Amino acid sequence: MRNASLLALFLLACRQPTPAARPSAAPLVGPEKGSVLVVGGGQQGPEIFAKFIELAGGPDALIVEVPTAGGDSIDLSTVGRGLRAAGAKNVVVYHTTSKAVADADTFVAKIANARGVWFGGGRHYRLVNSYAGTKSQRAFEAVLARGGVVGGSSAGASILASYLVRGAPSNDNRIMNHPQYLTGFGYLRNTAVDQHVVARERLPDLHDSLTIRRKDLLAISEDEGTAWVVRGDTAELIGRGKGFVYNARELTDAGRPFVTLLPGDRFDLGSRRVMSRASSASRLDAAFLDELFGRYASGTRGPLAVMVARDGKVLLNRAYGIPVQPRFTPETAVPLFGLGKLSNVLSAAFAPDSSGRLTAASVRRAQGIGGMQRAQYDTVSTRWIANVDDLYRFELGRFPVRPGARDTVTPPAAFTVDTALGRVRHAVYGTDDGMRGAWVRFPSERVVILLLTNDPTADAAAMTQRLSERLLAPRPAQ
Repeated sequence: MRNASLLALFLLACRQPTPAARPSAAPLVGPEKGSVLVVGGGQQGPEIFAKFIELAGGPDALIVEVPTAGGDSIDLSTVGRGLRAAGAKNVVVYHTTSKAVADADTFVAKIANARGVWFGGGRHYRLVNSYAGTKSQRAFEAVLARGGVVGGSSAGASILASYLVRGAPSNDNRIMNHPQYLTGFGYLRNTAVDQHVVARERLPDLHDSLTIRRKDLLAISEDEGTAWVVRGDTAELIGRGKGFVYNARELTDAGRPFVTLLPGDRFDLGSRRVMSRASSASRLDAAFLDELFGRYASGTRGPLAVMVARDGKVLLNRAYGIPVQPRFTPETAVPLFGLGKLSNVLSAAFAPDSSGRLTAASVRRAQGIGGMQRAQYDTVSTRWIANVDDLYRFELGRFPVRPGARDTVTPPAAFTVDTALGRVRHAVYGTDDGMRGAWVRFPSERVVILLLTNDPTADAAAMTQRLSERLLAPRPAQ
């Protein structure tokens, strides 16, 4: 009887409909549909605008640029220039300072089919005053519902979050929490966003003013020219600098209240954990790096900083022998190293005036290439001092390559062009015999290696050769 009963139960179960697969969990932070792109201000390279256009559906998609945060400084003739330069063909300017206009059907109608909304920089409160609670704000939200993209830079980045920082109705953006301007547009839920954090030394602010007392709140920030690309709860970093996460559910960086990510890294905003590091796909493992650079860790040989990137992903950005800096400025941004002959790469960007004189304006233009933040030029020695982070910014600004394209830019004469590891190599070293510093490029692989140190015995040519071999040599067969 017992066996018969079991058989009957089995047959009954076989006749039951198969339960439907459990749907994937809805995102906790990011959009259920579409994408959010959060930019830290400053210069944005083609990789950022190209990604925005891709997420909007391509060059023909209707994209709305909202410059309202700029206030009286807005020059409407320049609005949309970056998007158009990146290939967008259908950019519409959307701007008002009147909530009545923002709530008018005739005004909203012109963006009814938009696939992208871009908020420009300025002061966040102007966006709140003009659009919060209006039909325009609902039209922005509808872009995500259609599977499009909403993004912005600087103030236009902070407004994307649910918790608004630096929203005070004044020009004093040091005020982190203004009681009447604490609510952003909420495309990233239970989240605060800060920007310009390295360039303006803001890295402690989110922790000191907000996340230390709001452990429930996620906070993210990003350096200038750097963007979080958010789809669902997955955030990937792209661009020229670093991103930072506060109130992550894992160990923070040593001596800091945040976790640092580099371009190519991915983070789960829902679980608040790192999903992957771009470096993990390379062969630049800890044992190799310790063997190559470990002797600089104590600082007795002088500091050393190194940057390695491939195809827009930063595989290594590390300093040795440099302590934690005031206001958590990344050690790779300080100190400024003498560049020696690497100076010639930067100086090749000078544009003297008609009489052949090198003016202060020409120096400032060269300093601004790629959004360099700390590089300095000495008119007496005609040499530069800089850090690897700024040299990488210059690299991406001076030799811009659209995503997916090959690097075909002719390098300045400062580089020696030869062949190494079966590939064309561009290289310049701090001294004629390859010491102290290196700037090495493999254009076919879109690889750049930057190394700076004050150690006169440092064989930069040999160290970058080791890095190149590790990166470009084929993996052994399994």
